[in-house]
Amino acid sequence: MAGGAAAVVGCAALPAVAPSLSFSGSVSHRGAALLPPCASRNLRSSIGPITCLRTEPEPKTVKERSFLDNASNVLTNLLSGGNLGSMPIAEGAVSDLFGRPLFFALYDWFIQHGSVYKLAFGPKAFVVVSDPIVARHILRENAFSYDKGVLADILEPIMGKGLIPADLDTWKIRRRAIVPGFHSAYLESMVEVFNDCTGRTINKLDALLRKAESTGDGVIEVEMEAEYSNLALDIIGLSVFNYDFGSVTSESPVIQAVYGTLYEAEHRSTFYIPYWKFPPARWLVPRQVKFNADLKVINDCLDDLIRRARDTRQEDDVEAMQQRDYSKVKDRSLLRFLVDMRGEEPDDKQLRDDLMTMLIAGHETTAAVLTWATFMLSQNPDKVKKAQEEIDAVLGDRKPTLQDLKKLQYVRLIVAESLRLYPQPPLLIRRSLKPDKLPGGRNGDPNGYSIPKGVDLFISVYNLHRSPYFWDEPDKFMPERFLQAKPSDVDGWAGFDPVRGQGALYPNEVMADFAFLPFGGGPRKCVGDQFALMESTVALAMILQKFDVQLRGTPEDVELVTGATIHTKAGLWCKLKRRQNAGSPHPPEVASISR
Repeated sequence: MAGGAAAVVGCAALPAVAPSLSFSGSVSHRGAALLPPCASRNLRSSIGPITCLRTEPEPKTVKERSFLDNASNVLTNLLSGGNLGSMPIAEGAVSDLFGRPLFFALYDWFIQHGSVYKLAFGPKAFVVVSDPIVARHILRENAFSYDKGVLADILEPIMGKGLIPADLDTWKIRRRAIVPGFHSAYLESMVEVFNDCTGRTINKLDALLRKAESTGDGVIEVEMEAEYSNLALDIIGLSVFNYDFGSVTSESPVIQAVYGTLYEAEHRSTFYIPYWKFPPARWLVPRQVKFNADLKVINDCLDDLIRRARDTRQEDDVEAMQQRDYSKVKDRSLLRFLVDMRGEEPDDKQLRDDLMTMLIAGHETTAAVLTWATFMLSQNPDKVKKAQEEIDAVLGDRKPTLQDLKKLQYVRLIVAESLRLYPQPPLLIRRSLKPDKLPGGRNGDPNGYSIPKGVDLFISVYNLHRSPYFWDEPDKFMPERFLQAKPSDVDGWAGFDPVRGQGALYPNEVMADFAFLPFGGGPRKCVGDQFALMESTVALAMILQKFDVQLRGTPEDVELVTGATIHTKAGLWCKLKRRQNAGSPHPPEVASISR
């Protein structure tokens, strides 16, 4: 769940790239945030980001291959076992993997090789999936034949047995304990936390604007990605731990340690060799020395919070806790729920792993969603106008309530569309626990593909979300797209139909039959998806309610970097000014996505 409760956004916010397939350090691509697929496919694009004139891919110009490229492909295919049945093999140039994020190369190979293909590097082969039919098989229909694989290897030293890296048995136990904590009364009470924390950010920006108005033109320049990051951290602290980081307005050793740990989690997801597994690195590598020091600061803080919660435990049944009057409860955190739950006696280490997972899983996702929503809106003034008109009609000058969120349909769709274009993370990782047979998907082998035990698979959410075969104008920012059904012309795929959502507030994998996976799907779908979406909606609505936001430079100036999530290389610098004549007496139109 992006930001906040977290095991939740678990899926949505984790290191997305296997170390043996990623880059040494952050990799950026100028303009990548603007037109990733268009630039990658050599399609002529129009002015805004990701706005292409057509969606069918052109024949790709074959890049001249070097001796190193050919030798690398021959060697790696031999070492990794050659073909997986009739599965196509990606044989891109080595240079494809450098100078731009990995998932751009995966997109090019998807267009060239189809729904399912093998990617070989070193002694390891990976299967890349870019098809909702195949993704549905892995995530839902045969979910327990797969675990998190490489992802768990990366995260276990940081998150322990938290929901994301946990083995299947541990996951079942912890999920059964955590899911009831995201009940309706808790979510409704958390809207107040979202309001309060976003209010801090608004007050900070308002103070800067007052100063600018008294000395100049009333316009300020703000790095919004950093502001959203601080906001997300404060929400997580209060909603999950009952701890106020206060990161919007201050700094502390705990905040510095949290960010240090977040950076290390990202570093481990984008580094070629897992050198940190060698014990001497703990004392000899400076960044590992710092990481372990940061981890101790956070663990000490979490241990103290757990001890305090246990000291004030009020044991109760799940049903009774879900009926608590949260307006009268001082500590409304998820930690309080987990400690008070009768019949659940996790040790302190397990609780700490749960909390650490929530912290890391939730934080970057929310910041990234808000960053890219702001980036897209800054280039689409007509969408901003429509959103602000809705906000004025629903809220006027008020802060939103849960009932208001149900009326802010267009703002909700903006959040969903931002997640479609910039999924967090761009890849989901699985490893086969036993032999399986994948379906061929839209254009694969109709007999499917046999998968032996121990194969790592990348489900490319980025490819799914931008596929020209399952989305109309896939690179275009169109929040309205989720309101209309899209019939399927692909055997085995049910198309997109809002009615299948059964009244859901936000688009999901059920409506899109796994062509839309902002929080994964199936049994291991992130449990805090609604928390994350609501948090992002509240924050975006309150920002748009008060301010007009424009990019400081051009969209091409915004460079893209990937690690745990898709974010910017140097921040999202924006120009902010106070909105004039905000508010409206007109009643809003109320609608769920799937009514």
